[in-house]
Amino acid sequence: MSSTTERWIVVGLGNPGEEYARTRHNVGAMVVEDLAKRHHVTFSSHKSGNRIAEFKLGSISVTLARPNSYMNTLGPQVRSLRDFYSIENSHLIALHDELDIDFSAIRIKFAGGENGHNGLKSMTSSLGGPEYFRIRLGIGRPPGRQDPADFVLKNFSSVERDDLPSFIDRASDAVESLIQDGLERAQSNFNS
Repeated sequence: MSSTTERWIVVGLGNPGEEYARTRHNVGAMVVEDLAKRHHVTFSSHKSGNRIAEFKLGSISVTLARPNSYMNTLGPQVRSLRDFYSIENSHLIALHDELDIDFSAIRIKFAGGENGHNGLKSMTSSLGGPEYFRIRLGIGRPPGRQDPADFVLKNFSSVERDDLPSFIDRASDAVESLIQDGLERAQSNFNS
């Protein structure tokens, strides 16, 4: 019997810096921050180029990661952390904003395309393929003719901000469910 414990890496996609902290594009990063608070752990710098925090979910080790680079170049940091822990891509979860689903909807999936998301493109390229989990966090489409690139870098509306805490909390629950219960059960519980 192996003495190594199971480990998962949960990456919150977003851009670094206070000016991006509350934007729609950073909703994935908001979820890893919430998980850190929930498990009473704090982030610290890691040689992989990420800020990480670690906790146990039962007997499973979980590493939360916030890459220190911008969305479109975060893949190498994620790969570096994966390599540091010698885990498979199938033990990696990317939390990211998703324009194509309604605000506060959650969709969990394994592998697939990047759907124009630069953070996922960077990860897939650096990891050598798309075989990792994604928790897609709905931010909805921009109103009218607003450019999606501008929309994702704006703060949530006042109405959305009212619902944001429960959305983030459910997304944190979805991460824990995926790790502990597996894909099928997590999807049936959270894919709205």
